[in-house]
Amino acid sequence: MAAEDLPSEFDVVILGTGLAESVVAAACSRVGQRVLHLDRRSYYAANWASFTFNGLLTWIQEQNESQTEEVRDWSSLLEEGEELLHLSDTDSASITNLQVFCYTNEEDEEEEAESADPLNTTEEEKPEEFSHDVFIRSDFQTVTFLNQSQAAQTPGEEPEAARPHPSAAQSQSEPTRKKLSYAQLVKEGRRFNIDLVSKLLFSRGSLVDLLIKSNVSRYAEFKNVTRILTYRHGNMEQVPCSRADVFASRQLLVVEKRKLMRFLNSCMEETEEQQAYNGRPYLDFLRDQQLGDNLQHFLLHSIAMVTEDTPTEEGLASTRHFLRCLGRYGNTPFLFPVYGLGEIPQCFCRMCAVFGGTYCLRHSVHCLIVDRDTNRCRAVIDSRGQRISCSHFVVEDGCVGSDRKKMATRAVLITDASVLPGESDQQVSMVTVPPAAAGGPTVKMVELCSSTMTCVPGTYLVHLTCQSTGSAHQDLSPVVTMMFRTTESEEPGNEHGRPFVLWCFYFNMADGSAVEVEGHQLPCNVYVCSGPDGSLGHEHAVKQAEFIFHKILPDEDFCPPAPNPEDIIYDGDEGAAGQEENQGEQEIYLQNHTEHNAEEEEMTPKTTKEKDKNQSRPQTHRNTRSMQH
Repeated sequence: MAAEDLPSEFDVVILGTGLAESVVAAACSRVGQRVLHLDRRSYYAANWASFTFNGLLTWIQEQNESQTEEVRDWSSLLEEGEELLHLSDTDSASITNLQVFCYTNEEDEEEEAESADPLNTTEEEKPEEFSHDVFIRSDFQTVTFLNQSQAAQTPGEEPEAARPHPSAAQSQSEPTRKKLSYAQLVKEGRRFNIDLVSKLLFSRGSLVDLLIKSNVSRYAEFKNVTRILTYRHGNMEQVPCSRADVFASRQLLVVEKRKLMRFLNSCMEETEEQQAYNGRPYLDFLRDQQLGDNLQHFLLHSIAMVTEDTPTEEGLASTRHFLRCLGRYGNTPFLFPVYGLGEIPQCFCRMCAVFGGTYCLRHSVHCLIVDRDTNRCRAVIDSRGQRISCSHFVVEDGCVGSDRKKMATRAVLITDASVLPGESDQQVSMVTVPPAAAGGPTVKMVELCSSTMTCVPGTYLVHLTCQSTGSAHQDLSPVVTMMFRTTESEEPGNEHGRPFVLWCFYFNMADGSAVEVEGHQLPCNVYVCSGPDGSLGHEHAVKQAEFIFHKILPDEDFCPPAPNPEDIIYDGDEGAAGQEENQGEQEIYLQNHTEHNAEEEEMTPKTTKEKDKNQSRPQTHRNTRSMQH
C-alpha cells in the first residue's frame, strides 16, 4: 500500500515483523482490531528472516554500511499537552562480528583447466559480492583441493610437500567428490534459503500448538528431523531416543538398553527420590542411577540438552518435554519448516492480512506522540511524516535502544556431504557437540538436506549455535575445524571422509531472552518485542506475544481458530464464485511429513513451491473486505 493511502487511525500499530510481532499482529487482527504492521526493512521476519545465497551476500554488505537518517523536526504535528519521543533508526548492535570465508574454487573446475593461470586470480576478477568490507577468505592459493592433480604449482603457492595429501589407501577406498565452485553457488543462489537464526519446532511445543489452534499451519509445510546425533570421542554417533531406536541400537549393550528404558519410564513421573536432588547437578542424579558413561552422555547432552551443572529439576523437566514430543510426527521430537524458519513469521503476517491488517515494508516510525498527563502514546509519526493515531504501539527492541546483556554465536556452513553419511542422503539431523573443556559452551548444530528446500542437491546447509564467549569466529572455528575439512584443518593426515566446507559465515546475534516487554522509560501502552533467544525452541517468543496480546486485549481469546476457507462469507459475495476466489488465496495448505521417502519428500515441496511461489509470502496490501463466520 502506498504511504499516502494510509488511514490516519488504527487500534494497534506494530513496528517490526519478527516472530513475536507477527503473532501479536495476527492475534489482534483476528479478533477485529485495526492493525498497521510496518517494517523499515525490505523483507519480512527481521532477525528471524531467511535469505537466498545472493540475498544473504547483499544483507551482509548492508550490515557493514552505516545507515543514518537525518533527524527532522516534527513539532508542527503536536497538539497541546503532547511531546515527542524519538525512536532509534538503526539496530547495528543486534548483529556484530561478521566474518565470511570461502574455501572452494572461484570458478568451475572445467573453466580453470582451460585457463593459462587458473589459481592466480586478481581482486578485480572476483565476483562483485566479494567487495564488501567483512573479512572473506578468498585466497584460493591455499585451498585444499579434493582432486590434487588439478592444483598445479604456480608462483606464490605453498610448496607441494607442505600441502596435505590423502593416503593411497584412502584415495582408493572413497571416490572423489566434486565440489561446487563459488560461481556455481552464486548461480544457484536462489535455491538456497539460509536462516539467520537456527531453531527447531518441538512437536508438542507452544509454537506447534499455536499453529494448529489458529489454523495458520495451512500456510506452511514441515519436515521431520529424522535423527539426533552427538559428537563423542572424535566420532559422530546416533542417539537412540525412541523405544524402537533403543532396541535397534548397536552402540548399547543389552544391559544398557534395559537401564535406559527403565530410566526413561521412571522419569516421566515426579518422585520423592527425584525431589531429593533438587538444586543438585543433573549429572549427579544420572550417576547415582547407576547409568554408564554412554547413557549419561546421551541423556545429558542429546535428550535433556543441558549442561553438567544444570539443576536436577530442570534437567528432568527437559527430559520429560523431550519424551512427550516423541512419536507425534516421527521418531524424533522436532520439526523443521520447509523453505526455512523465515516462513513462520510470514505465515502469521498472512493471517493478519487476511483479517484486514495493513502491511508496508520499507516504512518505519520515527517518533511517538505522548500525552504528558497520562504518559500514553496517542499517535506515531511515520517515515513519510504522517501522524497516525493508535491505542497501542508494539515495537521491536532494536528501535528503543534496549540493553542487550547476552549474545549468541552463530555460524552457517555450506558443505559437500553429511557429517554422518547413511543409506539416504535426505537426512535432517540435530547434533549436539559437548564442550571441549569444562565450563565451555555446548554447540547445537542443525544439518539440513536439499529436501528441506534450503540448499541445492549435492550440498548440505549446517547451522551452529552456542552462547558467546568471544567473537563468533573465536567460539566456533575450533568446532568447524574439528568436524569439517577446511584449509585451516590442523591434522592433514586425518581429514579424509569429513565434509568439506565450501562457504561459511560467522556472526554474533543479540540474545533476546533478557529483554523486558515493558519499561525502557516508554509510555504505558507501548510494548517491546525481543529478537530471537538462544534456546532451541520458540517458547520465549510465543509466551511474549501472548503476554503482549493480553495486555492490549485482556478479555479476548489469543489466536482463536480461523475459519476454513470454504466457511468464510464475504459481504456482498455469498455465491460459489466468492468461495472459489477465497480458496484461491489459500495457496499453501501444509501437512506434516511422517514418511521419509527421499523422492516423495523432494517432489512434494517442489510442486507446491513452483505453483505458489509468488503467493507464498504476504504482500504489501490491505484486505478491506470484512469477514463473518
